[in-house]
Amino acid sequence: MKITVIGAGAIGGNLAAKLSTAGHDVQVADARGPEAVRAEVLQSGARAVDLADAVQGRDVIILSIPFGVAGQLADVFASVPDETVVIDTANYYPGMLSEPIEAVDHGQVESLYTAELLGRPVVKAWNAALAETQRTKGVPAGTPGRLAIPVAGDSEEARKVAMSLVDDTGFDPYDAGPLADSWRQQPNSPAYCTELTLAQLPAALAAADRAKDTRVRDSLPQRFAALGAHPTVDDVVEMNRAAHR
Repeated sequence: MKITVIGAGAIGGNLAAKLSTAGHDVQVADARGPEAVRAEVLQSGARAVDLADAVQGRDVIILSIPFGVAGQLADVFASVPDETVVIDTANYYPGMLSEPIEAVDHGQVESLYTAELLGRPVVKAWNAALAETQRTKGVPAGTPGRLAIPVAGDSEEARKVAMSLVDDTGFDPYDAGPLADSWRQQPNSPAYCTELTLAQLPAALAAADRAKDTRVRDSLPQRFAALGAHPTVDDVVEMNRAAHR
């Protein structure tokens, strides 16, 4: 497929590299310009391009940008065909990674807010796994213990496209239903960054509690500080799991 990744940070860069390795035609765009894309992101064949040229003629566009800034791309996306699948990977951490956003604080689902800013539907995927999990723990389909990633969206066809790409990055895709239900994979739900298998993920999504999960999310700075100076990915996963025991 022809794929553009907008955002070359930890998750965007990882997805660009993995999807290129899987045989897709991958472009990477960064708001700071092509020169801001790290060399290791491009080693598997992905190409750095200008943002203005990144969205035309593509099958899939993956947004790996800070939450709440999608509105800055609305003009860029105005000419993108409806059939192009747009995937959102962002998460809302008010006071940590973004300013508080009243609509989301009052219950609007993260990716519905992003879709509103962007002016088009999106699919939610790759948000519920740590960047380091995504970088190091992807394995071929059929491998025992393969971790799963939830995918939510209102278009069944778009969900299927996103799920096939999740599979290509080394994880079992799980159909998490419509975008309105994607709050179940937002920070810090039982399904969020807890490294679950396909058999375990449905129960974790079902156990989500919006009020409790928001409190767990907002307690992250204190819980993370308690891990010490150099926590491993396994330390962070265990911290997230412990919050729901």
